[in-house]
Amino acid sequence: MTIKILFFGITTDLTKTSEISFQMPKNAKVKECKLALIGHYPSLKNINSYAIAVNESYADDDLVLQSNDVVAIIPPVSGG
Repeated sequence: MTIKILFFGITTDLTKTSEISFQMPKNAKVKECKLALIGHYPSLKNINSYAIAVNESYADDDLVLQSNDVVAIIPPVSGG
């Protein structure tokens, strides 16, 4: 199945893109998507933690992805 991945912040720099179409097996979970992305973009493993949103709602690792979902990779934000 095809999903859309959106990268924000430092993840855009690490992947050199802000958006991709990504192939995942049917019924894949968020955790599997994270591992597949690290396999495709090894530099992502340098980020200690980041949030995942699916279709504009924060998601945990056990959420089952559906075809055409939009997955956002949201790194920690600091400021002041």
